[in-house]
Amino acid sequence: MTTPIRLLLADDHPVVRAGLRAVLDAESDFCVVAEAATAERAVALAATGGFDVVLMDLQFGAGMHGSQATAAITAEAGAPRVLILTTYDSDADILAAVEAGAAGYLLKDAPPEELAAAVRTAAAGRSALAPAVAHRLMDRMRTPAEALTKRELEVLQLVGEGLSNLQISKQLFLSQATVKSHLVHIYAKLGVDSRTSAVAAATARRLIRR
Repeated sequence: MTTPIRLLLADDHPVVRAGLRAVLDAESDFCVVAEAATAERAVALAATGGFDVVLMDLQFGAGMHGSQATAAITAEAGAPRVLILTTYDSDADILAAVEAGAAGYLLKDAPPEELAAAVRTAAAGRSALAPAVAHRLMDRMRTPAEALTKRELEVLQLVGEGLSNLQISKQLFLSQATVKSHLVHIYAKLGVDSRTSAVAAATARRLIRR
């Protein structure tokens, strides 16, 4: 008999976790071992061993972000694979998750069979990307000169959240001059001349989260 794929569900919404458990428990080769309502709890549980794949949300209220938790989990030897399962499909979120070591990135509106296939793919050590996510990454590779870098996306996301250059410099541990330099490059790539226009253009192109 095949050993089941052991799963950890990390999401701050009980209804979402219950729905995921119902879908995954229907697969004979899956075993949902534990659930975590916070990213910090997911990191702690993953460190105990006993999991093959962690299904990780990105947003956990005021606590640790899903990408941060992914980086903490995957940094450990023999760590489980982390499959991001989220509603966000912005370039900023995707790049942060991939750089953190995520084995896959799936959207929550994926059909059950796609979710099950992604879990098996991640457990087997391969990458599992939603078609829309793979398409966005391919677009970035085709036009690298026009694509915003991960740092530029981070700066622009914070601009969109209303932070000043000083606040951004403190949060990202950059000098204000560096923040201004990133904004100059962002304006040039997006063909805009103001913070408001940059945020509007990036939001429309799903480069940053709404």
